[in-house]
Amino acid sequence: MGLLKGLDPLLTADLLYILRLAGHGDEIVICDCNFPAHEVSTKTTTGRLITLAGADCPQAVRAICSLLPLDYFVPCPAWHMSPQAGSQLPPLGAEVHAAVRAALLETGNEGVSFEAIDRFEFYERARKGFAVVQAVGERRPYGCFILKKGVVGPDGLDLKP
Repeated sequence: MGLLKGLDPLLTADLLYILRLAGHGDEIVICDCNFPAHEVSTKTTTGRLITLAGADCPQAVRAICSLLPLDYFVPCPAWHMSPQAGSQLPPLGAEVHAAVRAALLETGNEGVSFEAIDRFEFYERARKGFAVVQAVGERRPYGCFILKKGVVGPDGLDLKP
């Protein structure tokens, strides 16, 4: 596969197609290598699982958010998986959440709400998503995220209220 100017090389043809196909309000799941990605993806709108070999979640989110507008018209357009009640987030889980938060900031998403979803609620929400992108190189626990697609405005930038 040849590279294109200005596009992150992680953005495969299949991933670009899915991102373009998604509409305002559709949710893209980005998950780690331990997530039941195949099972969950079969229940999404597209039934598609896109794998990014060797990539971790911060790299995947950075690549995706270089093109995908987030939904600024909802209280929260970005979520991360958290442990169920009574369990603690391991240090590596906190590390991957912080790294993805940084990736969101690096791609111009300052001030965006980034909230936790209980693990089992996350599975259910992911099954209602648009598609699943698995960052196969991500081995840190709770390295699972959901991004809600927003709107590209007439100026080519994220449409904001």
